[in-house]
Amino acid sequence: MANILVVDDEHGIRDLLWEILNDEGHNVELAENAAQARAARTRERPDLVLLDIWMPDTDGVTLLKEWSSSGVLTMPVIMMSGHATIDTAVEATKIGALAFLEKPITLQKLLKAVEQGLARSSLNKSLAAAAAPRPLVAPVETMGYVQPVVAGPVEAGLQASQNFLLDKPLREARDEFEKAYFEYHLSRENGSMTRVAEKTGLERTHLYRKLKQLGVDLTRGKRNGI
Repeated sequence: MANILVVDDEHGIRDLLWEILNDEGHNVELAENAAQARAARTRERPDLVLLDIWMPDTDGVTLLKEWSSSGVLTMPVIMMSGHATIDTAVEATKIGALAFLEKPITLQKLLKAVEQGLARSSLNKSLAAAAAPRPLVAPVETMGYVQPVVAGPVEAGLQASQNFLLDKPLREARDEFEKAYFEYHLSRENGSMTRVAEKTGLERTHLYRKLKQLGVDLTRGKRNGI
């Protein structure tokens, strides 16, 4: 279940999106203007924001710029509008919006965009967690040095902490991290796609496509009794 913030000045659209996303099992917060959106962003720290462009007080693009310039655009944002031009959509994407949905929004396009947004949110959190310095958990002192203890059986080479070379194109570095990330969890969960999906916050179909795309060995964790 994800926390999703819906920002739209139209009552009917807010209610419709709440109903759809709530039925999908998400926790949905509603805001009808930029002021409420700012407060909800601070209070709830959403995993994803659906943001209308045309609003009476502050338009969505201006709010997106505000979040970006102040360093709080830490979540994927999907822009929505029934009147925006291509230039507006391009501008929003350059600022940091993940996608643009044109109203009236079809159910299929909405759910696909939300799925992609939450996948990006999960990846961002994983990258942030990997980059952040973390204290050792349950350290064991051995012959004058300290080594971390990794809970549970993990295949050799698949440790919770790994080093990645950053002197390479972003796509290659990201793919390398994602492959190591999923291989680690597959090993920890004995190859169970269901448990890995729960751990990573991805829908199973999307997870399977992602693993195939990265070239992850789906039998990992089931070999050698692991």
